[in-house]
Parts: sequence; structure tokens; C-alpha cells
Amino acid sequence: MAKLGKRTRAAREAFAGKNDVTVEEAVAMIKANASAKFDETVEIAMNLGVDPRHADQMVRGVIGLPNGTGKTVRVAVFARGPKAEEAQAAGADIVGAEDLMESIQGGTIDFDRCIATPDMMPVVGRLGKILGPRNLMPNPKVGTVTMDVAEAVKNAKGGEVQFKAEKAGVVHAGVGKASFNEAQLVENVRAFIGAVAKARPSGAKGTYLKKICLSSTMGPGVSVDVANASGE
Repeated sequence: MAKLGKRTRAAREAFAGKNDVTVEEAVAMIKANASAKFDETVEIAMNLGVDPRHADQMVRGVIGLPNGTGKTVRVAVFARGPKAEEAQAAGADIVGAEDLMESIQGGTIDFDRCIATPDMMPVVGRLGKILGPRNLMPNPKVGTVTMDVAEAVKNAKGGEVQFKAEKAGVVHAGVGKASFNEAQLVENVRAFIGAVAKARPSGAKGTYLKKICLSSTMGPGVSVDVANASGE
């Protein structure tokens, strides 16, 4: 078994015995122990009482975090003509059509978010096996298949976070940086939890929000009291 580094040991000792704390307490603990040489991402993982293999239990949505993510997001847009020009003017990093499709098929995926106009979906559809597993496939439900490409690019660049339940019913996302102040992180965390809570699918039975855990990129996790996590 690999030996734990000093920082990891110290963080685990600081977190020992502290479970189901408030969002404020969790954020304070994480900030105090985020001591890597880079600005760590504050991450959230939520265990939900759903089986996303069933269509009526799929959890998916999007939330614009009040204080952004602190991450520089590279955006690719599938569009032609005036819509391509709109995307470029809005700050899209990559804009194209068949040429972009061929680039992705060749293994170049140099972006974090993919947006497409509806007329481009027959082209984008050929990339399902590549973009799907990476959660990059444009989808009208989260606003990434749209004619308003400028607004979509602006949202993606401005701190919008997409979420989707994985096979085990877990939703995870980055909700800010360790350099954010505590109030900013608490506000982002509560906004994200609230969005996932509101996205409860019709097929969900019993307890929906089962467990919530916060961590930093290099740090251990701390569980948050689910009962008042959203602050509502």
C-alpha cells in the first residue's frame, strides 16, 4: 500500500470523526486543507436514489453557478454561415462543421463544452460514440442544441455547469476553486444542490438525496448533512 503524503495525512486527521457537517463547516474544512501548489477545484458528489438505466429515473440538468466555476472553459460550436460568425463573435474557441467533425474523429478533442445549431445535429450525431461517453454531446435539454449560439457560448464561459447521473446514480461536478472565499463557495454549493433536488425525476422512489460529499482536488472528502444542504 502506498504511503500517504504529509498533506494527505494531515487533511485526513483534520477530517477524522467529522461527518454530516453543515455546508459552511465543510467548505471551511476544505479551504483550510487545500494546500496543493495549484488552485484546487472544490468538487461535489451526490448519491441519488435513482437508477438512471430507466428513462423515468434519469437526472440531467444545468445550473449557472452564482459565482462561476473559476475554470477557463473551452467551447466548440458546430454551426455554419451567420451562426458560425455569431459563435466566433461571442468568444467560441473552435467553430466548424464537417471539418470539426473530422478533427474530432481524428482524436482531437480540445474543448470542454460542445454546442450545435439544430441543423448541424445530423453531422454531430456521427460523433455520438466519441462525445457521448465524455458527456460532451450537445443536448437541447441543457441548452447546447440551440439557434442562440451566442447566449449558449456566453453561459458556458460564465460558469454554467451541466450535471448528469452516472450508472450508480452519482452526480458530480466542480463548484468553484479553493481560492474562492467561503461565502462564494457556500452559495455555489447550495445552488448546485438545489438544482439537482429540483431535477428529481418522476420515477424516483423513496429517498432521493442520499449522500452529499465535498472535497478538493487533492484532499479527502467530508460528508454534508443532507437535511439542510440546499439551505431552503
